[in-house]
Amino acid sequence: MAKIKTGFICMECGHQEPKWYGRCPGCGTWNSLSEEINIKKTKGGTRQAATQPVPITRVSGAAEERMFTGITELDRVLGGGIVPGSLVLIGGDPGIGKSTIAIQAASVIAKTQGIALYVTAEESVRQTRMRAARLGVVDENLYAVAETSLERILVHMERLSPKLVIIDSIQTIFREEIPSAPGSVVQVRECTYALMQEAKERNIPVFIVGHVTKEGSIAGPRVLEHIVDAVLYFEGERNHSFRILRAVKNRFGSTNEIGVFEMGEHGLAEVANPSQIFLAERPMGVSGSVVIAGIEGTRPVLVEIQALVSASSFGNPRRMTSGVDYNRLNLILAVLEKRVGLHLGTQDAYVNAAGGVRLDEPAVDLGIAVAVASSFKEIPVDPSTIVLGEIGLTGEVRAISQAAKRIHEGTKLGFRNFIIPAANCVHGKDIPGINILGVKTVDDAFETALGVKS
Repeated sequence: MAKIKTGFICMECGHQEPKWYGRCPGCGTWNSLSEEINIKKTKGGTRQAATQPVPITRVSGAAEERMFTGITELDRVLGGGIVPGSLVLIGGDPGIGKSTIAIQAASVIAKTQGIALYVTAEESVRQTRMRAARLGVVDENLYAVAETSLERILVHMERLSPKLVIIDSIQTIFREEIPSAPGSVVQVRECTYALMQEAKERNIPVFIVGHVTKEGSIAGPRVLEHIVDAVLYFEGERNHSFRILRAVKNRFGSTNEIGVFEMGEHGLAEVANPSQIFLAERPMGVSGSVVIAGIEGTRPVLVEIQALVSASSFGNPRRMTSGVDYNRLNLILAVLEKRVGLHLGTQDAYVNAAGGVRLDEPAVDLGIAVAVASSFKEIPVDPSTIVLGEIGLTGEVRAISQAAKRIHEGTKLGFRNFIIPAANCVHGKDIPGINILGVKTVDDAFETALGVKS
């Protein structure tokens, strides 16, 4: 026998209440409680453990085997390939490329490993066949089925024993024993739990595609991201061809890696040299443009920082950022105002990281400051210069990590001048034909980059 229990769960913090509240008692978020229906089986019989505890010293410490998708950027983000038995969640805006990369990865596994099962819960099998033909990924071992019932999906997995399963999407899958609509909190949670158990028991990797809300987070309960082994987000604009795949959670690798793709006629193509792509349209001899070298996981990426400073028409000057932390910009502007003497209190300031990249490391501080000063003073920075450094509140320039790796990446693309913290000047001295310019303060950086003192 089974008992049906109704209640409400917070979509943000997971707090449960027996009745509805306008504001969650747990986290204080308004209108976040959603009705859930739990089916609990009655107690009966004796408890028996399916497994027994063992000393951790007897557990195998060998590295897990991985399956390679043949898509280098995807394998990099996953930490070196797909781990058998893992559950991976792929999220992103509609039309960003979630289904495209999923079917491309499934096609490679079908060609190299064996059967791959693509469960389409939003389209017909014929539509999936048309997409596969357009992408050129049709293969005899790539199976497709249009199914929304979780029980029948598990039957297909048991019968085919595939090497990879794609669920597109989790918000449209439902368990027949739960009287809730597909996409509800309880349906999404219970279906994900069941897929996780099936993946672990049969050692089958499962990719689930998830919708996102208008705020950009995965739709459904927050616990969904805690259940899965890895959470991948697609970033980028639908009207632009470049896409960035970023891991925000990964139990089998780093969460700092990114994969760069270009959406083309035949699907997502890997971008082998993101730095060259991000700098392809960089204007020369224009004020407010500075190149920095960021670190994304293990890979240095050159990005153009653009700044526009203009007189404000209102009492409160505007501050806007794209790809750069808004609060970090305000901190840098305060340092320039107080320590350097740039009067920016009546100026609007706009800062953009070109190419849709998101930069969140302090090593880009000095590049932002020089770009702002360049726009404010209408003095362009030498196009062959890269600016790196962290800014302290007293106006000092602090050392950064992996300076040598950043400098080597810059030299590959023809950059010859590197303005870096004085503490990092030992790096790059063995590279002929480049100038390492060490600075201790923001004043020194402005004098070196712009040729003027603040």
